[in-house]
Amino acid sequence: MTSIVEALVPGGKANPGPPLGPALGPLGVNIKEVVEKINEKTRDYDGMQVPVKVIVDDKRNFEIEVGTPPTASLIMKELGIQKGSGNAGSEVVGNLSISQVAKIARMKKEDVLSYDLKSTMKEVIGTCVPMGVTVEGVKAKDIQKELDQGKFDDLLAGEEW
Repeated sequence: MTSIVEALVPGGKANPGPPLGPALGPLGVNIKEVVEKINEKTRDYDGMQVPVKVIVDDKRNFEIEVGTPPTASLIMKELGIQKGSGNAGSEVVGNLSISQVAKIARMKKEDVLSYDLKSTMKEVIGTCVPMGVTVEGVKAKDIQKELDQGKFDDLLAGEEW
């Protein structure tokens, strides 16, 4: 029988304490070894919360699947900020370029329901709204309309999906 443990851990800094230790203990795996593998696989997401899935089979072999951090975390990392705005309508905490939005969209490619770059970018921009983040110096809702109207099609033509 296979057991699956899902947790949100700090990138590159998971530890044997909660939530991992108590969940993995009854499964009989070497917790220290699991934590080291998780830290190795999440090192690039330093400072972000990363979803991980530890799959343990009945012979105590384990496999680790690393998800993508939440879109808001990727936006904050890209902007170098600690948190979004508490007053999103009146306070702006950062500004993303269209290229940065495309970069975040590509990171989220496996986790979204969109079929193309432009739609995924609109999802990322949608996350900017409650965070108080503008895109190209424009309110996020307005930039979505501009994206729909094709304003950035030339720029996005070179972007890989």
